[in-house]
Amino acid sequence: MIELYTWMTPNGRKVSIMLEEVGLPYRVHPIDITKDHQFDPAFLKISPNNKIPAIVDTDNGLHLMESGAILMYLAEKTGKFWPQDFPTKWRVAEWLMWQMGGAGPFLGQVHHFVKFNPGKSSYAEERYSKEARRLWRVLDTRLSDVEYVAGDYSIADIAVWPWISRFEWQTVNFNEHPNIKRWYVAIAERPAVQRGWDVLEEGCVMPMP
Repeated sequence: MIELYTWMTPNGRKVSIMLEEVGLPYRVHPIDITKDHQFDPAFLKISPNNKIPAIVDTDNGLHLMESGAILMYLAEKTGKFWPQDFPTKWRVAEWLMWQMGGAGPFLGQVHHFVKFNPGKSSYAEERYSKEARRLWRVLDTRLSDVEYVAGDYSIADIAVWPWISRFEWQTVNFNEHPNIKRWYVAIAERPAVQRGWDVLEEGCVMPMP
């Protein structure tokens, strides 16, 4: 059993989608970050960085924070969605790190400055919106050559897709990125993705282009 500590954010959705894809049994524990539950001492023992998601694997007692590490762990545990042949393994790792170091942090700053705090800093709004558009161009160009970001569907797609799902906050236009649109819809139609989207049963509707 995997104990999943999560909230309805892109990083949280990565792990619930992955758990549905690999078919591991899991139990959901909501960590309401709008009420600072991520600072509760019990949660900090599992996730010292006070961030969701985090997991505890009751098979071995291992607890993990950081969504990218959790995806790699679940992929290795189940032998799914992270091929180990060379060079495919490293192509998947490359695009997973692209999400962790680029798409996630920078799109998150667009959400912060443009969606939730407009008018506070024109410099920040311009800087992060410009970077968001650049990242979308990078992804669209990549997807013009391959079906999924690392070739076949993998943890790289599972990491990137939830961030793209907040496209309405990111000052981008799906119609200008046809390859992302094709990829996004294909993933959205996967039954495991649909099940993993709203594991807290909050009635969240998956946005579609």
